[in-house]
Amino acid sequence: MSDWKPEVARRTTTADEAVRLVRSGDHVFIGSGCAEPQALVASLSARPDQSDIEILHILTLGVAPYADPRFPGRFRHNALFIGANVRDAVQSGNADYTPIFLSEIPSLFRSRRLPVDVALVQVGPPDAAGWVSLGISVDVVRAAVETADLVVAEINPAMPRTHGDSFVHVRDIDAFVEVSTPILELPPTQPDEACRRIAANLATLVPDEATLQLGIGEIPQALAPLLVGKRDLGIHTEMFSDGVVDLVESGTVTGACKTHGRGKVVTAFCMGTRRLYDYVHDNPLFEFRGVDYVNDPFVIARHDRMVAINSALEIDLTGQVCADSIGQRFFSGIGGQVDFIRGASRSRGGRPIIALRSTARGGTVSRIVPVLSEGAGIVTSRGDVHYVVTEYGIANLHGRSVRERALALVSIAHPDFRGELLAAARARHYVPPAQADLPVGTMPYPAHVTVRETLRDGRPVVYRPLRPADERALRDFFYTHSDETIYLRYGTPLKHLSARQVQHFVSVDYDQRMAIGAFLPRSEETAPGDEDVLVGIGRYDLDRTTNLAECAFTIHDDFQNQGIGSRLLRMLIRYAAARNIDGFTAQVLARNARMLHVFQKWCSPLTTRIDGGTYDVAFRFADLPRSHRLREEAPGGPEADTSGSPPAGSRPPG
Repeated sequence: MSDWKPEVARRTTTADEAVRLVRSGDHVFIGSGCAEPQALVASLSARPDQSDIEILHILTLGVAPYADPRFPGRFRHNALFIGANVRDAVQSGNADYTPIFLSEIPSLFRSRRLPVDVALVQVGPPDAAGWVSLGISVDVVRAAVETADLVVAEINPAMPRTHGDSFVHVRDIDAFVEVSTPILELPPTQPDEACRRIAANLATLVPDEATLQLGIGEIPQALAPLLVGKRDLGIHTEMFSDGVVDLVESGTVTGACKTHGRGKVVTAFCMGTRRLYDYVHDNPLFEFRGVDYVNDPFVIARHDRMVAINSALEIDLTGQVCADSIGQRFFSGIGGQVDFIRGASRSRGGRPIIALRSTARGGTVSRIVPVLSEGAGIVTSRGDVHYVVTEYGIANLHGRSVRERALALVSIAHPDFRGELLAAARARHYVPPAQADLPVGTMPYPAHVTVRETLRDGRPVVYRPLRPADERALRDFFYTHSDETIYLRYGTPLKHLSARQVQHFVSVDYDQRMAIGAFLPRSEETAPGDEDVLVGIGRYDLDRTTNLAECAFTIHDDFQNQGIGSRLLRMLIRYAAARNIDGFTAQVLARNARMLHVFQKWCSPLTTRIDGGTYDVAFRFADLPRSHRLREEAPGGPEADTSGSPPAGSRPPG
């Protein structure tokens, strides 16, 4: 169509006239998200002379009068993802729900297994060559337009012109309706404290040069500001909102190191404010593609360091994730969760993440449960789940036994529910009957107490607080000790640790009892908490009667004289001081000259008393010289992530 303008003028009509092309019994697709064609939807719903029309779509943000039970026999909605505007209809049986991976919806349309007779969409104005843009929603719209027998498009100058696979020629559209209404917007909501704490934990799992699936909602919104300062992040995500604009403008998102789609923000649709729509308009940085490409797990896996963040409604102690229903009531849909979880798990250095609040219904119900609710759908299976993040910490379940999974999930559950969850794990034989209780009133896992450094011999090391799931690492650590190291630490020729002892050592409340481990990461891609090799531990136990804590340290034989003991001591002092503990005491064998030297270097003036070959050491934080005084760093708490800082022991912090 070299001369397309007269043809477009001939095909332009009103919304009421356009929907007269829809016949009874048709399968009608409605455009997605904030690109919903509102005028066409209103006119279609107002027609009284149609019957048995099936309405198909994924999430839409506008009204859905066709889902109103007042129209029996006229419309039957079939939700491919359940949004708030059709949820009541689905849950009451007045609408259908088709569980489907988002990546597979286009193939349903193209194969005619789920036929599209009519596609109602919204596009931007034609360019000089007659191409219109699908704008902010390409997702499944692309496939619907390509396969529909009849395509009706609202032409709206408010629709952004987006790049990628968003263009349709006017010759492929059967009828046009001119509208001039604002595009639907999804304003940001203010994240609460739980969301901010979840986001802080998530931020520790995002390395420099990562490619992100972010999504929309409170958690991605809270996460975006915490990513500022990361280097050369990329985006490959089915959807995004305004937070990506801030990341691009701050220079955090460049896409320069993406291993696929380098330099591009690749997405299927976006939902946000007018600021976002103006930013993506005619901006070649953004590439909008169909979900059969964006959500293809094999495409996702081509991105190194792919970090995929998805939400859940409930997760059981074995790692089964429910994300589309509340018990027997369908709530949302499978969406792209499994697509991205599986894609990220096959990415080199990838991190598939499920993020959820620890509780629901105002804190009265735990989202981490012994077993899923009756009728709950398993969206992500035990075999697919990797990271689970709540406001109370991070659990990596991949490759872990059911016992380790249960302990890890209990440790990141809300403290009010940990006792009953552990009891349920015992009753189901997920853990041994003698499994030790977790400390009462445990604080959130202090993810900010994480330090990445380089040892004096050049090897990388990560210092972080211990978790209950570190039982295996601690047991392996103990059985690599020499007899001398065991004697210096325990004062007796201990030959083995009982299960109860191991559980005690890794179960800390991060308040009166704290333990920090030095771990060797397997590679540069290893996330904090995934380290297999434990090479040092520092811990303290508070005596509330004196407000002094007894501290103790153990360093692997092959890693002594590397500054590990000094770093652990300094981190514990800083953390304890921030918790208003007055000082430390310790018992050190007189023959343990190395540990005595560490105390003398960093903790003078010391009070020492020798009794039978053992020094009783004590010092108060307030007495430390100013040059050695360890104060809390802002923001984030007693020890910030100081990636790239000098080797341990090279200088006092603060």
